[in-house]
Amino acid sequence: MLDRLKTGTRWLGAATALCQATIPCRCADPGGLPAKFTETIVAKNGSKIAFEMVLVPGGTFMLGSPDDEVGRKPHEGPQLKVRLDPFYLCTTETTMELFLAYYAETGTGKKDVAEGEMPQASAPPLPAGVDAVTGPTPVYGDLSMGFDKAHPAIGMTWHNATTFCEWLSKKTGKKYRLPTEAEWEWAARAGTTKPFGECANPETLPDYAWLETNSDRQPHAVGAKKPNAHGLYDMRGNVWEWVQDLYSPKAYEQATSEKEIINPVGPKEGKVHVARGGCYDSPEAELRSAARGFEEDWWRMNDPQIPKSKWWLPQMDIIGFRVARTVE
Repeated sequence: MLDRLKTGTRWLGAATALCQATIPCRCADPGGLPAKFTETIVAKNGSKIAFEMVLVPGGTFMLGSPDDEVGRKPHEGPQLKVRLDPFYLCTTETTMELFLAYYAETGTGKKDVAEGEMPQASAPPLPAGVDAVTGPTPVYGDLSMGFDKAHPAIGMTWHNATTFCEWLSKKTGKKYRLPTEAEWEWAARAGTTKPFGECANPETLPDYAWLETNSDRQPHAVGAKKPNAHGLYDMRGNVWEWVQDLYSPKAYEQATSEKEIINPVGPKEGKVHVARGGCYDSPEAELRSAARGFEEDWWRMNDPQIPKSKWWLPQMDIIGFRVARTVE
C-alpha cells in the first residue's frame, strides 16, 4: 500500500500554545445539546487557534462491509450491529497550527528513550490550574515537512495523538479523545449505507476527497473539499486518521455474539492501532466507509532510533488524526 509514499516528505517546526474559550451554537438535540460549538485555544505568541466540533447523533448501524461490496477485505466483516451514543467530532483533521501549540507547550528537551518509558526531561511550565502533560521528544527533521499551518498535522504515532488529546482535555476542561473505530465509521457514513457515504457514485469522490487521482501526491489544507451531511471535511482521503481501537484482522469476528453491540471500543489486546479514511495516495477502495487501515512496519522505516520512537513516524505525511469529545 502506498509505495510512492516511502520516499521523501517533510516535518513540523514552529510553535504556539494556550488558553481557551467555548462558543455555543444553536441546539438541535432533544436533550438540549448544541449542534456545534467552537473551541478556541490562545497560543503562547497570543494568536488564537479555533476549531469547530459538531454533534454526531447517536444511532444504530451495521459496522463493516457486506460480502458483496466491491473492494472489500476480509477484516471488514462479518458486519456487526452497533448502537452508539451521541458524540462530538471535529469538522476537520487536527491542523498543523494546533498541533504545534501542543508541541510548544509539552515537548521535552531530550531525545527519546525506549518505547514504553517516559522521557526524564521536564516540559515548560503550564499556567496555574492546568496540569502538566509530558509531551513528545524532539523530532528528526522538519516537523511540518514543509506544509503550512492549515494542513493536517502529520507524522505522529498513535501515542502522540492520544497525548495531544490529554493535553487538550486539560486545557479546556472537556473530555477530548480519539474517536472509536465504530464512531468514525458511523460519522463517515452520515446516515447512508453506500460504500462511499455521501458519494452515490465513486466518480464524485474528487469533490469530497483528496486521493491518488487528484492530490498531486501530497496532503492538502483541511476543509478544501465538500463536507458530508454532518459537516465533516476530509473523512475520505487527505491523511489516514488514528482511532482509539487496537487492530486485529479478526476483531469483528471475535467481537461478540450479542445481537447489538453498544459503544464498542475494539479488541483488548493488539500490537498496532487502527487508522481510517485513506490518504491522498489511496485508491478509491481505501476511501470506502468500511475500509480499515493500521500501522504497518514501513511507517517507522525512517526512524534512525533503536528502539523506535514512541512519538514520531518520521517523514510519514500520510497519517494524522481528528479529535472527538465525549458528551458528558
